[in-house]
Parts: sequence; C-alpha cells; structure tokens
Amino acid sequence: MTEIERRAPSTVVSQVQLHNLGVEFPIYQASARLLRKTLLQTAVGGFLGKAPESGRVLLRALQDVTLNIGSGERVALLGHNGAGKTTLLRTIAGIYHPTAGTIAVEGRCMPLFDIGLGLDAEATGYENILIRGLLMGLKRSEIEARVGDIADFSELGDFLDLPIRTYSSGMTLRLLFSIATSTEAEILLMDEWIGAGDQDFVSKADLRLRKLVDSAHILIFASHNQILLEKLCTRGIVLVGGRVVFDGPVGEAVAYYSGQK
Repeated sequence: MTEIERRAPSTVVSQVQLHNLGVEFPIYQASARLLRKTLLQTAVGGFLGKAPESGRVLLRALQDVTLNIGSGERVALLGHNGAGKTTLLRTIAGIYHPTAGTIAVEGRCMPLFDIGLGLDAEATGYENILIRGLLMGLKRSEIEARVGDIADFSELGDFLDLPIRTYSSGMTLRLLFSIATSTEAEILLMDEWIGAGDQDFVSKADLRLRKLVDSAHILIFASHNQILLEKLCTRGIVLVGGRVVFDGPVGEAVAYYSGQK
C-alpha cells in the first residue's frame, strides 16, 4: 500500500520524506523487450521482474528509497542514465505515483524539467503563458499577475500576439524559460541546468536561474555536470538500479560515483 501526503506551501518549513518508496512500470509487448533485459539492467539501470498476481513484466525504476530532505538542503542526484534520478524527481513532483512505500511533501514543488509540456503551437505566446502556468499548478490570478514580468523578461514584444508556430526555436525557448522561472520555488526540482537558447539571452537567463536556486527552501538537482553539482549542492545521493547506494557530503558522493565508472 502506498501513502501520499502533500501539504500546503509553508513560509517556514519545507520537507520531503520518502520511506521504502518504489515505482514500477508495466512492460507491454514484453516478449520484444525481454531480449534487451541485460541492457536494461546494466546500461539503463532498471530491473525487470514479474507481478506475482498477474505475471505481467514490470520495470522497477525505484526500489526501497528512504530519504529525509529538509529546509536549507541542496541535494545532488548522481547516477548513470536510467539509474532512477528523473523518476525520483517526477515522483516527488507528483507526476508519477509510487507503487510502494510512502511519500510526504510539505511545500510547493517547482519542477524545472519538461518545460515544453502542453505547448500549443497554434496558440499565441500570451495564450501559452496561461496554459503553461495552469500546468505548473498556478491559479489564473497568479498567472495574470506575472504576465508583464514574463513578457518583459522574454523580450519577445509583439511576437507574443502571434502563434508559437511562427517562432524560431530560440524564441520558443525564451518564452518557456521565462514562464518556468517566473515564480519562486519552495522545493526546486531540476534535471540538468536549463540552457536558454541564443547567446544574447544566456547571461540574463543564467543569473535568473541562480537567483531562483538561491531562494528555494530545498534544491534537488540531477546532473552529470559534477563541477556544477559540487558548486551548488552540499549533499549527494548516488542511485544505482533505482536504489540509493550512497548518501552523504556531495564531494564524497561525487568521488563514490566516479569510482563506479
């Protein structure tokens, strides 16, 4: 049985508590995928098993994850591709539902990944600000209060009245970045550092993102950039095959992870 608890945002305390957390995905068309069982268990990091009741093949993406993360913590997630980092972030964000264990989150989560989710190429820039804001969990009034800041930061001007399909890739990224970073986070979840497109925008975007990181109560940051992880984080968690194999100071976590390569 799983238990999920999500409390209202707090101005004082934010925390993430996971106990024996597990996440499994059913594998359909299993006969084809079983041919790649070795690949999944090594390069990708998942673990194939069978549900005892139905015999259905399952990919166990997270297994027995127990963590307590409190206000003020800056946590780095390390692991090979498929080790479970993104699955863990998405489960904390509420995108994935755990299939075992318990999760309790106090504070508003801001996931800074999949920032293009819900983008409507036929809608205008302004309309997409509303769409993305709603998907981020903001109220309409909260989004409307931020429209001016988003428009100014994106520097897109009259293009915001045009459909997204008329934008270049750099313009689209400017808009998505401006929306995603328009509100402060209590629990900031990042899967790699966000690049912001064309060169003229990079420095301004980088500064805004660093301010967002600094203001967050909790940062949980998955990346392969070990230098950046050591610069921004104080605690490091290493995942292998969906399990936590190391949890300690970030420098020691980086050394542990490097020793596995």
